[in-house]
Amino acid sequence: MQSFDVIILGAGPGGTTAASILARGGKSVALVENTHLGGVCLNCGCIPTKMLLGAVAPEALLRAQKRMRVASGEIAVDYTALQTRVQRFTKGTSQTLGKSLAAQGVALFEGRGQCTAPGVVRIQGAESETELNAGHIILACGSSSAAFPGLSPDHDCVLDSTDLLRVPAIPESLVIVGAGAIGLELGDFFAAMGCKVDIVEAAPHIAPLEDADVAKELLRGLQKTGISCHEGARAKDLRTIDGQARLTLDDGTVITAAKALVAVGRTPNTKDLGAENLGCTLNRRGYVTTNECLEAAPNVYAVGDVNGRVLLAHAAEHQAAYVAERILGENSGEYQSGPVPSCVYGGMEVMRVGQTATALLAEGKSVEVSQAPLSLNPIAQASGGTAGFVKVVWTEGAHRGHSRRGRRGFPPGDGGPAADERRLRWQKAA
Repeated sequence: MQSFDVIILGAGPGGTTAASILARGGKSVALVENTHLGGVCLNCGCIPTKMLLGAVAPEALLRAQKRMRVASGEIAVDYTALQTRVQRFTKGTSQTLGKSLAAQGVALFEGRGQCTAPGVVRIQGAESETELNAGHIILACGSSSAAFPGLSPDHDCVLDSTDLLRVPAIPESLVIVGAGAIGLELGDFFAAMGCKVDIVEAAPHIAPLEDADVAKELLRGLQKTGISCHEGARAKDLRTIDGQARLTLDDGTVITAAKALVAVGRTPNTKDLGAENLGCTLNRRGYVTTNECLEAAPNVYAVGDVNGRVLLAHAAEHQAAYVAERILGENSGEYQSGPVPSCVYGGMEVMRVGQTATALLAEGKSVEVSQAPLSLNPIAQASGGTAGFVKVVWTEGAHRGHSRRGRRGFPPGDGGPAADERRLRWQKAA
């Protein structure tokens, strides 16, 4: 059995950040990864998606200039060449990351890590089994695409996001179940490549984590690109039939497409992890529960997607840096995330820092909103991207001393029907 100061399970943004800080701080670190260094974000998530969107971004700019009658022409994206570039970039970056960690003294172990007892991890590699122990363990094993009965990828015509990112050719048509960031971004790319795209969302509006006014503006932008969005539509069954994806909705509507994407959220990679053997507790969805210091058990921490707090790569990095500093004795306070940035990239983008007005209203707080249309912004006018707006959400009197122009507000409440009514009034006003 090999001994280390810290064992980290998972080499995504959280795990690699913690490993680097701890190694530089003089700790002996073992980093265990089953698939690829850099995790989902680098290899089959955030980075590949942004590279695809970056390739089609000039098309939206040209389209806007065409509307203003100052430009003409066409942009053609070589999809095969683009895929080659993405694969080379992600592979090269992953290899560089591994070399950097090794140079810092981090011991890299390839295989599936399983916690067998407090402080003990067994690694099942391709050819052998290794056992490690450490004074501290960090669970940073991330998440995978979620699926539900009747809505499970078969990797034929019904795909998950990893499958779709690597599809060898642009399908003629695509139906996407789920209008969160993953579904919206991939839908945007494939529509720009000439694919007919339908997006189905069970929630009342697309981008369900955003306020309704933001979703409405985004919907308008997507529709202009030819994307069909079905809001408040619950998917009942999705399967491959006769070489095509066939989606049946609760109301009996049937949508067929060459390919389908299941983008209904994420699920934590805690199956067979053995976190309970460390003294950890999993909630009903499988996420590792943590206290105010991100501790899941004595000398055990959980960071990133696996704790279910915020499923974003930069949130994982932020949490990992805090935990590393705590282990090094440099931070004894409780974890403070601060306002967390979030985004939906694409031809029309949503950028937000902090909570939405809807979320604050649900907490019973008083809310006021300041809003300015981008049509008043000279830079937006110059690029032809005047759709959309900038807004600030004020709560608990934080607006004092600022202009009242453009604000709409409500008193605090205690939830229930009254809160729903306030929220509806706010959404209509917005």
